Amino acid sequence: MFFKKPMNLPTAATALPGRAHAIPTAQTHFVNGKPLKGPYPEGLETAYFAMGCFWGVERIFWQVPGVYVTAVGYQQGVTPNATYEEVCSGRTGHTEAVLVVYDPKVVTYANLLKIYWEGHDPTQGMRQGGDVGTQYRSGVYVTSDAQAAAAEASRAAYQVELGKRGYGRITSEIAPAGTFYFAEDYHQQYLAKNPQGYCGIGGTGVSCPIGVGVSA
Repeated sequence: MFFKKPMNLPTAATALPGRAHAIPTAQTHFVNGKPLKGPYPEGLETAYFAMGCFWGVERIFWQVPGVYVTAVGYQQGVTPNATYEEVCSGRTGHTEAVLVVYDPKVVTYANLLKIYWEGHDPTQGMRQGGDVGTQYRSGVYVTSDAQAAAAEASRAAYQVELGKRGYGRITSEIAPAGTFYFAEDYHQQYLAKNPQGYCGIGGTGVSCPIGVGVSA
């Protein structure tokens, strides 16, 4: 069944129907006790990243100083309120994404982009390492024109560095953030609950030049 997963995104006509109501999830962050769905303190900003299996991705970001709270969910798809099993079928269009709520006075969006690019291989298309399927595609989902400009600039800068090391074209999508559907309770902060659990995240070893003379 694993190898029969579709590698193309579904259309509205071919996607699973989903449901009208949100699936149950945790109310607070397992590590820091803060509310997953807010309300968040005034002055904080929101970012969304997809870079493979969201278990490992979320752990990367919740450890960053200045990040207030993180959560895992499904984004950029067609099916409303999809379950994990539905997303895994490849018939919802979602990718596994992480919500990052952060204090821009402590950690900038450019800092987060650097962590994003260096934390995975953005040239792999519909996969990340051994995880294969549309749900593992890489993406930056932006909430403002400023975020979009920063993401585009960082992608261009990183492409140059990857090319020097023999990597191909970056396949990560940069797009306006679609609805973020919070994943089930057991997925939230999974690697804090299961310290020896699976983490398929690994970078290229190539440094992204943001912060070393290249702005985002």
